[in-house]
Amino acid sequence: MKKLLLILLLLLNVTVMASAKGLSAEQKIYASVLGALYGESRVKLWCDDEKKAEMLSLLNNIALTKDKSDADILFVFHSLDLESDKPKFVGSYALLKHYKNDVIGGFYWQKGRPNLLFLRSNLKKQHLEVGAALEKFVEDSF
Repeated sequence: MKKLLLILLLLLNVTVMASAKGLSAEQKIYASVLGALYGESRVKLWCDDEKKAEMLSLLNNIALTKDKSDADILFVFHSLDLESDKPKFVGSYALLKHYKNDVIGGFYWQKGRPNLLFLRSNLKKQHLEVGAALEKFVEDSF
C-alpha cells in the first residue's frame, strides 16, 4: 500500500511539473486561433476578463491593450454592450448568439466538452482567414 501511495505521489509530482513548464490546453487553443488568424505577427489583444488576460499575456506575440480601439482583436467573456467594429472572439455560447452578426468565432465549454467555431461570413467581413489547420471549425451558421 505504501508503494502504491508513493508511486501515485511521484506521478502527481511529475504531472504538476510537466504542466507548469508548458502551456495549458486552453492557452494552446488560443495560441492556435491567434496563429491561424494573424500568423507570426504581434497581435494587440483586448480582453474583458482579468484572469483570462493574464493567461493570454503568457502567449508569444501577444500585447495586451486596455484600449479597445488600439486592439487588433477583442476577446469577450462577459460584456454584452460592446460597441466596436474590431473582430470579436467570445468565450461562451450565449455571447456567440448575442454578437452573431459580428463575432468571428468562439471557444467555450458545453456539456463538459470544448467547442471551437468560426463564422465564415464574419471572417469575410473582417478580411480574416483561419487557414487549413482550423478550417474544419468554420461554419456557415450555428
